[in-house]
Amino acid sequence: MRHITIALWGLLGLLSLSWLVADPRPLSWTGFFATRDAMVQYSGVLAMGCMSVAMILALRPRWPEQWLGGLDKMYRLHKWLGIGGLVLAIAHWLWAQGPKWAVGYGWLARPNRGQRPAIDNPVELFLQALRDPAEGLGEWAFYATVLLIAVALIQLIPYRYFYKTHRLLAIAYLMLVFHSAVLLKFSYWPTPLGLLMAGLIAYGTVAAIMVLLRRVGAGRKFNGRIDSLYYYPELRVLEGQVDIPAGWPGHKAGQFAFVTSKMSEGAHPYTIASAWDPTRHRLNFITKELGDHTRTLRQSLQIGQSVQVEGPYGCFTFSDDCARQIWIGGGIGITPFIARMKELAPARQADPSAPMRQVIDLFHSTADFSEEAIMKLQADANAAGVRLHVLHDARDGRLSGERVRAAVPDWREASLWFCGPIGFGAALRQDFATHGLAVADRFHQEMFAMR
Repeated sequence: MRHITIALWGLLGLLSLSWLVADPRPLSWTGFFATRDAMVQYSGVLAMGCMSVAMILALRPRWPEQWLGGLDKMYRLHKWLGIGGLVLAIAHWLWAQGPKWAVGYGWLARPNRGQRPAIDNPVELFLQALRDPAEGLGEWAFYATVLLIAVALIQLIPYRYFYKTHRLLAIAYLMLVFHSAVLLKFSYWPTPLGLLMAGLIAYGTVAAIMVLLRRVGAGRKFNGRIDSLYYYPELRVLEGQVDIPAGWPGHKAGQFAFVTSKMSEGAHPYTIASAWDPTRHRLNFITKELGDHTRTLRQSLQIGQSVQVEGPYGCFTFSDDCARQIWIGGGIGITPFIARMKELAPARQADPSAPMRQVIDLFHSTADFSEEAIMKLQADANAAGVRLHVLHDARDGRLSGERVRAAVPDWREASLWFCGPIGFGAALRQDFATHGLAVADRFHQEMFAMR
């Protein structure tokens, strides 16, 4: 989360500083309408900066993933950039339209701007001729953006509608690119602000075109076939195995992939619940019936069905130098830990007497209970040399930081790896921070959400 905050406010700060260098008028009051003109430009610059970076991140680029801590964090930044861009676009619209309304109601007097100086630069003259269509197109793009971002943020709207409409934001963005290129103050372009905006808009334009052409993650997509399916009725969980005969580069335990089983539904992210074995080239996925899509999988998926797998993604890979690790899997959040245990098991089975590089305690808290699933989980834990603690809510009560610390007395030397409900993770993080754990470095949380 720290890097998300740095990236968001760093972008806004860089754009603000660059704008002040290019246009220092707001530092001295010269009248309401002069300030209004400056604020229209400033809010537009910030809105387009946020939208451009959000569009770039929509490509799922590799280069920022490690620094941000994984694609789940990158998507969190993408979401907040979208929200920020929407708020700033509304401010831009209000600065542009509000004074016009005030003049119409007689609350403000229309300023006497006098005769505008003649334009000698042919490029500026060309852009001046495009102002009216740029203003009209920008206004309609603004309305479309508000509607489409609302669809993305309102969780009650089914995912399939979000998937089908979210791509249209790329069209709205391209309309706003035209609006910005024409209406950005011409004197800004030779300044650092102009160069920064030109780079962001150019990269964002390429990203929008790739989104429209459905080229997102194109180099990381591989064809597979469903090899097996198994349903746990007590858990409402479906376990599937996908055979990928060629291309998959391998993955680390804890990473996830996007799986497309039905083109109209689009790709959905699932944590990979198996270690990679290039001789078998199979991936296991475990899904719980939580949303409108996952509730239909048991009926819609068939053994032998073709699927497309994109990945791997994520940095929740258990990489640290702590001698002890504490894993906490809430509900279906157990999946990355299953993969890690399967990854550790071969070395452990090859030499059971060898000392463990890390002492590991796994806490699995679940509201639903399946004896069969827990037996498999215990077998994986035994094979990997992991101490398993299972807490069934109805029988054992809820898991808390206090219970973890009681079970692991030397928790201060451990790193914590959490996957499960975001609210549960936030509560545990705060609890351990209160007790002195350096959570910024020691608390790792998978927090992926497409919306």
